[in-house]
Amino acid sequence: MIEIVATLSRKRFKLDAHVALTHRVTALFGPSGAGKSTLLNVIAGIAHPDSGRIVIDGVALFDAQQKIDTPIHQRQIGLVFQDHRLFPHLSVEKNLRYGAHRFESAAQQKGLEEITALLELGSLLRQKPYQLSGGEKQRVALGRALMSKPRLLMLDEPLASLDKRLKSQILPYLKRVAEEVEIPMIYVSHSMDEITQLTDHVMHIAHGKVHAAI
Repeated sequence: MIEIVATLSRKRFKLDAHVALTHRVTALFGPSGAGKSTLLNVIAGIAHPDSGRIVIDGVALFDAQQKIDTPIHQRQIGLVFQDHRLFPHLSVEKNLRYGAHRFESAAQQKGLEEITALLELGSLLRQKPYQLSGGEKQRVALGRALMSKPRLLMLDEPLASLDKRLKSQILPYLKRVAEEVEIPMIYVSHSMDEITQLTDHVMHIAHGKVHAAI
């Protein structure tokens, strides 16, 4: 279970979240400026709440009262953005291995083989990001996040920059991950079509507050 209780005040914005997530894939849906990315930043440790707590599977990542604030690199949270953020000078294989840099070589190799098969990246391993299509880049970014063996995977509008054709190419891979990988996911999107296909639970956020969970 993922428990998120957090308030964060800014000059013209206030985040107020109080949710418990028990589903495998949860959508976070709301208009631009509603606080979706801010909530992800709070969970990841990029932004620091004024109060509250964040607990994943019994592990407290943040607790204001207990003065717990786990650093970003120790939270074991995978992030995938709409801009893939791959290392341009590294091959696909090295980009993937970077996600598992804290593991021993044997574990790295096993993870690489599993992710390569899951996302069908075998033919791309020696290529550089500039040689890939937008959809292929997002598959690599997703694979890199999974290579880190995260306790939570968060995807912030990963298909927003892709055209309809590329979206149709990568959606099956996202569905495969959602169905086969036993990692809870939070999926941010403006597209109800994506949400319907990929998620089994929906949170709606507006003006920084989670209004509904379906």
